Amino acid sequence: MAKLGFLGLGIMGYPMARHLVRSGNDVAAWSNTIAKAHELAKEGPCKVCSSPKEVAEQADYIFYCVGDSAMSREVAAGKNGLADGLRKDAIVADCSTISPAVSREIAEVIALKGGHFLDAPCTGSKPGAEKAALTFMIGGDKAAFERARPYFEIMGKLFYYCGGPGMGLQAKLTQNLVLANLFQGFAEGMVLAAKGGIPPKLMLEILDNSAAKSGLISFKAPFVLARNFETNFSTKWLHKDISLALDSGEELDVPLPATALTQQMLRAAIAKGWGDDDFCSAIRILEEWASTEVRGE
Repeated sequence: MAKLGFLGLGIMGYPMARHLVRSGNDVAAWSNTIAKAHELAKEGPCKVCSSPKEVAEQADYIFYCVGDSAMSREVAAGKNGLADGLRKDAIVADCSTISPAVSREIAEVIALKGGHFLDAPCTGSKPGAEKAALTFMIGGDKAAFERARPYFEIMGKLFYYCGGPGMGLQAKLTQNLVLANLFQGFAEGMVLAAKGGIPPKLMLEILDNSAAKSGLISFKAPFVLARNFETNFSTKWLHKDISLALDSGEELDVPLPATALTQQMLRAAIAKGWGDDDFCSAIRILEEWASTEVRGE
């Protein structure tokens, strides 16, 4: 029976941690909202901890999923963070999407404490987390990943080792860049079609049977047509990821013009108060501008 830790019990983190608890391994858990940790403890063998340090003191394999770079740094390297209680040779895997540069800083702190750090961002949104069907992109020491892989496999199905520290995040930022731009193109096209008199369901069927077919659109379009913007992946977090991708483009001297526009459209949705809604809700900005609505009636 392995000694596992999990920190961050949000939309993604809670179902990920629940799979670990239900696997029969011992799990030490912490969340900024302690009530979520107590709820998780009802699912199986799980100890509720008062700090990340306490989790680290009890676990050999630690996973966490938080919102942004600052949160990740605080959990791993802040006061009473994981580094303060880390066991020798423990493996820490950050499943968040954060800055690759910050991730490398955290990796250095964990290494100085005798541990191993993996950047392990995942994709699949809430449904993937709930079904243990996530895809992970891994950066860091490959041997450490192989040691931790049996526990990753409790939460996901596909695993791509991308290289050294920060490389999993570089892949994840690229994936989310493509995702966001695909949705922006879909939103513009569907608003144009609706304003031009094409029923949205008909337009979607045409897209699904053409070279424009997209797995993302096939998944997201029914939510748009049903006007269901319940959060699977929030607008504010996609905006954060796209901003990180733009930072990476600046660092590497790669122009990303379409992505810059997509970021501004997400920011406009946040300014309207829709930051916590699913990112597909951002289509409402275009709908307002065009005085039309993409609805599946």
